[in-house]
Amino acid sequence: MREQRLVETFVELADTLVDDFDVIEFLHVLVDRSVELLGIDGAGILLATADGDLHMVASSNEAVRDLELFQLRDGDGPCLTAYRTGEPVFRPDLSDGPPSEARFARAAATAGYRAVHALPMRLRSETIGALNLFRARPGKLDELSARTAKALVGVATIGLLQARSIRSHEVVTEQLQHALTSRVVIEQAKGVLAERMGVDMTSAFNMLRGSARSQNRRLSDLAQTIVADPTWTPGTGR
Repeated sequence: MREQRLVETFVELADTLVDDFDVIEFLHVLVDRSVELLGIDGAGILLATADGDLHMVASSNEAVRDLELFQLRDGDGPCLTAYRTGEPVFRPDLSDGPPSEARFARAAATAGYRAVHALPMRLRSETIGALNLFRARPGKLDELSARTAKALVGVATIGLLQARSIRSHEVVTEQLQHALTSRVVIEQAKGVLAERMGVDMTSAFNMLRGSARSQNRRLSDLAQTIVADPTWTPGTGR
């Protein structure tokens, strides 16, 4: 079953050439499958704009989202280091990490994470972001999970760069910028749904994403509808 799921995931990540390619949904597939297949407890993605600025664009849960934003605000952390150096950064026990990451280690421990494995989204000399894998317990990824993680991030990176190459740099750069801008609306919609439905933010996002898939709509488009329509609830189809 795991092998079948892995094959299905590679097919999903390789399919970036469809006309309605959605960067946000693509990256959420990557974090979701990473948690499902790698025996980890959370995953997040930092993605760079054309000017090299990093942004949090996808996370498996709110705790990871907050930790990614913490690193961006603090200017340090294993995920930023992986992007800046273009090399994987393994922190099997954050309490034994470098002093510069002490603040991040404390924040991660408070959020329930004790280990991080950060993989740059890199092809040759070009690095466009980082996939960051979080574990609740100290320890390394097992050999199979480590190889799988490397393959997942490699296929995803090639897919994004392939889409950019075929559609032209300007088009995909515009898509990535749109994805970053859309995060604001998505966060607003999550807050609206959480209050309206009486659920936490993670559940609200799952509702949002599930509704977008069932209605065959982009996440950002449905998020705008939710923010604008105070009567919208999952299942209304509007």
